[in-house]
Amino acid sequence: MKRIRTIRDRIVLHPIMSFIVLIIWTIVLSGILNLFNVSTSYNKVTANGGYESVLVSVESLFSLSGLKYIFSNTVSNFAAFTPLSMLLITLIGVGIMDKSGFLDSFFYILTKKVSKKVVTFSLSFLCIFSTIIGDLSFIALIPLAALLFKYGKRNPKAGIVCAFASITCGIGTNIFINSVDSTVLSYTLLSARVLTSSYAINTFAYLLICLVSTISLAAIITSVTEKIIVPQIGHYNFEDDSEDYLTKREKKGLIVSGLCGIAYILIFVYSIIPGLPFSGKLLDYSQVLYIDKLFGYNSFFNQGFVFVIVFLFIILGLSYGIVTKQIRNHRDMCSALSHSLDGVGKVIVLIFMASMLIFIFKKTNIGPVIVASLANLINNFEFTGIPLILLTLLVSAISTILIPGSVNKWVILSGVVVPVFMNSGMSPEFASVVFRFGEGITYGLTPIMAYFIIYIAFMELYSQDDHDTVWGNIKYILPYSGYTILLWIIILIAFYIIGLPLGINSFPTI
Repeated sequence: MKRIRTIRDRIVLHPIMSFIVLIIWTIVLSGILNLFNVSTSYNKVTANGGYESVLVSVESLFSLSGLKYIFSNTVSNFAAFTPLSMLLITLIGVGIMDKSGFLDSFFYILTKKVSKKVVTFSLSFLCIFSTIIGDLSFIALIPLAALLFKYGKRNPKAGIVCAFASITCGIGTNIFINSVDSTVLSYTLLSARVLTSSYAINTFAYLLICLVSTISLAAIITSVTEKIIVPQIGHYNFEDDSEDYLTKREKKGLIVSGLCGIAYILIFVYSIIPGLPFSGKLLDYSQVLYIDKLFGYNSFFNQGFVFVIVFLFIILGLSYGIVTKQIRNHRDMCSALSHSLDGVGKVIVLIFMASMLIFIFKKTNIGPVIVASLANLINNFEFTGIPLILLTLLVSAISTILIPGSVNKWVILSGVVVPVFMNSGMSPEFASVVFRFGEGITYGLTPIMAYFIIYIAFMELYSQDDHDTVWGNIKYILPYSGYTILLWIIILIAFYIIGLPLGINSFPTI
């Protein structure tokens, strides 16, 4: 047995080593592609209703100047890597909720008389819905999903997989649009107006298809989690067995912390409602649409919402801990704040390697070159109807592996996809839906996605052996991707053939 274990340790790469291998492979590949002058061009739609031809070429980092660039910018890139700071700050809030016992009691109330499937479905639906707050959904919900399953006496890794799959597969299917959707919509509109100058799209254009998709996807993810992932991940060894009841003090703590949390949320919500006395102070009034005032690049939500959520976590954990006597003084509070940061050294190293990979891959331009080539492929095939829908869905899925960012991809693809759809009798709104649905198929499979490392880090954090790998954790997401693409094909073709409205005044065809 020892010999088998030793051989396995040599063959199976640790996640940190996997990122190092990917970094080296990317640098070498950039040199090879640059040697053959690999490049392409695409049509970028402009604000004045025309196209601008953009040439993109692979840039080599397999050279002295490339290595100098890597060494000169790696530290500053890591310091500015948003997932790291968001994760560490969020763990402070999660730590005090966990250490004070709030999460144990809260999840006990939520799950004590509820079936496992209902808990999983509720988690999945919440995660899909949470994409309205953008990337913060990864930081806030993945650690909470792990604890939800842990306190429900289930393997926390199954909760992490379920949450990550829900957020990634559900990208672009939220009932309400966020800032990314708003920007994608603006490029869709610009591309549409190249052919029809008076074309208009409303913000509720995707309401019906997204409602159907969100509920259907949550049901699919619940089924995959319970029937495939939970048995595959296996049993989790718990260190302690908590009492199967709540004391009077714990019940009182939940009531007090709940009231404090509700009061805090009401004050915050009032601050984002325009038109009321002393309200709307947290909106960005330089924007036109309310969604951009709320989630725009310079809005308070975009710049300060992480701390808003963390402060809510601190209020809930601190008030509960004071009432239940788990937090008796300032030393207990400080200990609780740092509770979730214990043993995160390996996680920080993982995030450093991931940030380096993403930084290097972006610099090489390999992603834009391939995605631009795929955009030209759509134009050259001259497909219409269902073949065009399937081709665009596939191109969006492949492109997401190389360029996870929705806006960056759509800048390249929209100048081709939208006109092709319109010329075949399909609406720009439908083109945008197909593009966004395609992203969800592979968004959780690419290590180039910045928040992929958050998934890997928490899987590593809750691992009870030393055999977690990047590929092993990707394999957990593959079943979700497979069922997601089948679901999207069924929904898109059904809406197209039947002619169901996508939303308000919006249809698959023109």
